[in-house]
Amino acid sequence: MSESLFDSGNGSASGNGDAAAIRPGAGGSGAEPRPALSELADGQDFSGAFVVRERELRQKKNGDDFLKLTLGDRTGSVPAIAWDRVAESFAACAPGTIVVITGRFSVHPQFGRQVKLGTARPAESHEYEEGELTEGPSRPIAQLESELRDLLETIQNDSLRALLDRLFGPETAAWKRFREAPAAKHYHEAYAGGLLEHTLSVAQATSAAANFFGGIDREVAVTGALLHDIGKTEAYNDDPLAIEMTDAGRLQSEIPLGYYRVRREIESIEGFDPDLAQAVLHVILSHHGQLEHGSPVVPCTREATLVHAMDNLGGKLGSFNRLEKHLADGEAWSRFDRGIESAAFFGRRAA
Repeated sequence: MSESLFDSGNGSASGNGDAAAIRPGAGGSGAEPRPALSELADGQDFSGAFVVRERELRQKKNGDDFLKLTLGDRTGSVPAIAWDRVAESFAACAPGTIVVITGRFSVHPQFGRQVKLGTARPAESHEYEEGELTEGPSRPIAQLESELRDLLETIQNDSLRALLDRLFGPETAAWKRFREAPAAKHYHEAYAGGLLEHTLSVAQATSAAANFFGGIDREVAVTGALLHDIGKTEAYNDDPLAIEMTDAGRLQSEIPLGYYRVRREIESIEGFDPDLAQAVLHVILSHHGQLEHGSPVVPCTREATLVHAMDNLGGKLGSFNRLEKHLADGEAWSRFDRGIESAAFFGRRAA
C-alpha cells in the first residue's frame, strides 16, 4: 500500500470504512490471539489490546483536529493516526493506558510502518496480559546486575570504588532507580531495565577495548562508561508503559543532570583527587561526541574518546537489531533509519 496515514485528504470517513472490515474485540476467552506489532503485514486489518506510549492532538490545514498515537507491545511500537472519532479516541487513549483498537496496518515507502486507527476503547483486565505489552532486556535483569558487579570488582582505585559504591551499592536508592530506568524514550533500550542493559554493554566494550590501545587509564574509562548515562535516572519517568521525559529532563537534559549528580558525590568523598574527578566528569560531559548532539564539550581525552566510540557503536548496532525485527520474509533492505542515517542491508537473511 502506498497511502500514508499522514495524508488525510479532506478528512473523509475512510477510517470508518476501514473499521467496518475489522473484527470487534480482542483478547479474552474465545477471542483470536492478539497480533504482535512486529508481525503485522502490509494492508492487514486487525484488532487487539495495546499500550498507548504517546498521545498528541494535532490540527489539519483546515483546522480540524486529528490524533497521533504511538502504540506498543513487547515487540516494539508503531505510530497510529485517528482522522475520525478524534475526541472519543483521545479520551480513551491516555499515555500509559491499555486500549483495544481496531485499525489497518500499512508500510509506507516514505513514512514506514503505520496504523490508520478505526476505533479505540479502554481494555478490560481479561483482554490482555501485561507481559505481552512491555518490552524488556534480552537477558534477565539479575544476570545483567551480576555482570555489572563483576565489572565493578575490577576497579581498584579507592576513590573510584567509593564513588561507584555510592551510586551502584545494592541497597542504595540510586541503584534501585538505575536498575529499573529506561535508556531512552525511543530507539535503543527504550524500556524498563534498558539503562542497565545499555550501560553494561558500553562499559564491557570499553573495558575490553582499553587493553588494545596505549595510554588509556582503563579504570577511568570504565568508571566513565558506567556513569555516562546516569542522568537518565532523573531525565525519564518510571512508567514502563509510557516513557516520558520529566520536567528536569526537558529543562536541563540528561548530560547536565548526570554531571551534577556525579560531581555532588565526588565532592562528598574526602580526599578525592581533583585530576581524577576531572577525568571522570569529562567523560560524562562529552560522551555524545559532538556539540550538535548535546555534548557541552567534545571528547578531549583518550578515555572520553573511547567511551564515546563504544556508546556510538552500541547505538548504531542497536539500529540494525531493531530494523531486522521488522523485515518481511525475503526482504534485503530495511526502511531508512535515523540512527544509521541509511537503510540497513540484510542480504544473507534475504537469501
